[in-house]
Amino acid sequence: MSHRIAPRPASLGAALAVFAAATTAAAQTPRPASPSPSGDEGTARRAFSIADFYRLRPVLEPTVSPDGRTIVYTVTTRDLQKATQPVHLWRMDADGANAQALTAGDTTNQQPTFTPDGSAVAFLSTRSGESQVWSLPMGGGEAEQRTFFPGGVGEFLWSPDGRRLVAAVEVYPDCGADAACTKKKDDARAKGSLKAHLADSLLYRHWTQWQEGKRTHLLVFDLGRSKDDPAAARDLTPGDFDAPVFEVGGHGGFALSPDGRELAFSSNRSPDPASSTNSDLWLVSVDATAEQLRSPRNITADNEAWDGSPRYSPDGRFIAYRTQRVPRYESDRFRLALYDRAAHRSRILTEDFDYWVTELAWSADGKRLFFQADVKGRTPLHELEVATGRIRVFTNVGTVDQFKVAPDDRWAVVSRRRVAEAWELHRILLAGTGDTPGTRLTAHNDVVAREVDLRPAEETWVEAADGARIEVFIVKPHGFDPGKRYPLILNVHGGPQQQWTDAFRGDWQVYPGAGYVVAFANPRGSTGFGQAFTAAISRDWSGKVMDDIARVTDAMAALPYVDRDRLGAMGWSWGGYAMMWLEGHSTRFKAIASMMGVYDLRAMYSATEELWFPEWDLGGPPWQNAEAYRRLSPSEYVPSFKTPCLVITGERDYRVPYTQSLEFFTDLQKMRVPSRLIVYQNAGHWPSWHEMALYYAAHLDWFHRWLGGDPSPWDPRAIVEREGLAGLSDGGSY
Repeated sequence: MSHRIAPRPASLGAALAVFAAATTAAAQTPRPASPSPSGDEGTARRAFSIADFYRLRPVLEPTVSPDGRTIVYTVTTRDLQKATQPVHLWRMDADGANAQALTAGDTTNQQPTFTPDGSAVAFLSTRSGESQVWSLPMGGGEAEQRTFFPGGVGEFLWSPDGRRLVAAVEVYPDCGADAACTKKKDDARAKGSLKAHLADSLLYRHWTQWQEGKRTHLLVFDLGRSKDDPAAARDLTPGDFDAPVFEVGGHGGFALSPDGRELAFSSNRSPDPASSTNSDLWLVSVDATAEQLRSPRNITADNEAWDGSPRYSPDGRFIAYRTQRVPRYESDRFRLALYDRAAHRSRILTEDFDYWVTELAWSADGKRLFFQADVKGRTPLHELEVATGRIRVFTNVGTVDQFKVAPDDRWAVVSRRRVAEAWELHRILLAGTGDTPGTRLTAHNDVVAREVDLRPAEETWVEAADGARIEVFIVKPHGFDPGKRYPLILNVHGGPQQQWTDAFRGDWQVYPGAGYVVAFANPRGSTGFGQAFTAAISRDWSGKVMDDIARVTDAMAALPYVDRDRLGAMGWSWGGYAMMWLEGHSTRFKAIASMMGVYDLRAMYSATEELWFPEWDLGGPPWQNAEAYRRLSPSEYVPSFKTPCLVITGERDYRVPYTQSLEFFTDLQKMRVPSRLIVYQNAGHWPSWHEMALYYAAHLDWFHRWLGGDPSPWDPRAIVEREGLAGLSDGGSY
């Protein structure tokens, strides 16, 4: 499971009887969620395969030059056989003309950021062997390395005068910005013959890493000094704390004031960070003394819930930020707030806006804020007028991964995808509103789109028992014939507090390419449908949400082109929990697949790291609510296990420890239920991009066996036995 501050996971309640007994819900006539490049002349193109997914190129991270004339962005290419995915910078004119690559080779080059004067673009690159900041002159010339800190650096910002950089760096608190001290400790740990972990407090490991004594700190680098000068770097956030706090996906946890003198950053300094979501915003002078740096000013101390993502207004008067209001509840609504630096007061700007605010940015004149939000299966780009609070939508098309507004506020460049459209950049004029698609600027994936049938989604709604409406995206198979009946796979998302969106994803294309109808539902707990809808799953994991899933299943089985005798289901994280729950409560599905799922809630509580999640979603620790932990654990219903099940997990998953899946598989085997276990040795809660090849192959192989779709092009066992990724023959190098 995960959380949205770092986002996603779940809730429980009354028992779910038998799926077959649920009342069939009425589904409205599906409407296109995104146009297919091929319509249903898709048959003129060949079916999408796993190999095709790795031919597609994510086009992300657009940034605009200070004069508004140039866009720099990243393009990722992937070689599955070599398990390499270099990321390179590209540049083009603001209208999409004259696109060309700026970097080459087998390195990763990302997070492009123009220097304040626009003469160069800085970026993170692995060309030195670890992630460091480099800069490349836009007028031509070689890239220059700007940071040299051992172990590398992460997210960074330029100072307004271009003379300094502030970057997030993993350091030992007692070393701070002392590079030699850090290197000495790293080398000692690497060379030591005894390998062990030691902890004196909770949150000793997080996601996929043990803490090992390090913290994320913000270091300021003086670019005018030699890299060997001890004064070339200073630690602006000293102490045994992380600053900024970790966020899944990253939302920019620190910012510099327009004059470059003040740093705002997020940090959770509560005595029990494993059970607290109380990240606060702190301010400190960049030129403060060592003593002053140890006493930053907390500007959100009156809020015991989460605060983060600071953004200074262009005139420096305000700091906009995201905030929650319910302590210890990671899935409370993310609001947009404004802190007045002169009055030392904050106010909420979006209290009447019932959706989660995600990314945000100021307009150049400081009168407006641009932001994204999760809304009904999409991520629209909004504008908020600061003086009046008026909100309008610029574009509500598909899923926007990132956006950047031009310096004159007349247009924005967005990285966008839809179910049948892979990542590309689009230009959105900020004078329009609503479903503005904008102008496509890039065409990095057109070769594949012309050759392969990228299937579009249709959107429908299913009525729940209490009258709520459940959104469902449906993708029909390649060569779809309305007169035939096809096997169906229902995919339940994790979180559970997140939403399926109209977005290109591998599993939305791989399975239809193999002859399946796939359905992606947003039941109770999903974001994008109001906070009450999201909150309805907490402490009710087996209640309304399971009834929602049952009614969606009924509605999908009732479709004339679905074979009701060949229904499958799959889910990841909380979705994996849902599969484990269904294993003991339904014989509706002919095959299921559970990935990184929660099986024994009592054991899960004492092995996971972010304890605030189960303490909120399950109504306290297990010794305070033992009956709920027992009743809501799929492990309590083993005698009812009957459905063939694929189980996938990762040894480095510290969010949902992999032992949960081992227990589930053991019990399936003891009940003689056909089952298969796959354990990634190096994966955490999410396998890496190339490990997903096994994920897709394993699912196609499993569902082919039980539902009768096309066989997998690659044998999962061969991949695991090292005959796979290095010797895949389906298309050569992808």
